[in-house]
Amino acid sequence: MSDFRGQVTLDGPSGTGKSSVARDVARRLDAAYLDTGAMYRAATVAVLDAGVGLDDKVAVARAVADAKIEIGTDAATEVVTVDGVDVAERIRGAEVTRAVSPVSAVPAVRRLLVARQRELVAEADAVVVEGRDIGTVVLPDATLKIYLTAAPEVRARRRAGQLGVTDPGKIAALASDMRRRDEYDSRRADSPLRPAADAVVLDSTDLDREAVVDRVVELARSTVAGRA
Repeated sequence: MSDFRGQVTLDGPSGTGKSSVARDVARRLDAAYLDTGAMYRAATVAVLDAGVGLDDKVAVARAVADAKIEIGTDAATEVVTVDGVDVAERIRGAEVTRAVSPVSAVPAVRRLLVARQRELVAEADAVVVEGRDIGTVVLPDATLKIYLTAAPEVRARRRAGQLGVTDPGKIAALASDMRRRDEYDSRRADSPLRPAADAVVLDSTDLDREAVVDRVVELARSTVAGRA
């Protein structure tokens, strides 16, 4: 059992390994785990299934509000459902990946999901939360804030490995998509992608997952010890 109590936020662009690192950190700290990116992707599934245009912000927000989105907080088991249907695999597909940024940029969608994220966090004594605006918007008073980054080419190779992609052209396309999404999310008016002023920036370009997890766990425990 870990004596950690509090919130660890793990922000950063896609492909940095946030999800796998956050899950491992949650296990090591005996904490709950919340993947807010999965929540936005599930919301995107709801929008796609509603058949509304991505440029119709009112319709997008209505589709998300009308959907029942459930995200599990157990690091050992991924649970992502929309209206009772398991979409854990679907949310990682190309269709959702292409649409998630414009859906996530709708202020009404962000307000709705941020409220839900805070509710889930409030239910846990210890929690690791990963996303893109957790330390800056969702949990500005978190115990520890990490901003995880890596070179785009490295992130593309890692994502390709997760997806089982080996073709160099497809890996290059993944890198291009990541740069596009980084630029989109960094420039959006509502909750842009950026490190919190008090975040620890951790570059994982030359680090394996275990080394990143070790560093985050060390920081979490030392932060709590320093506050005791």
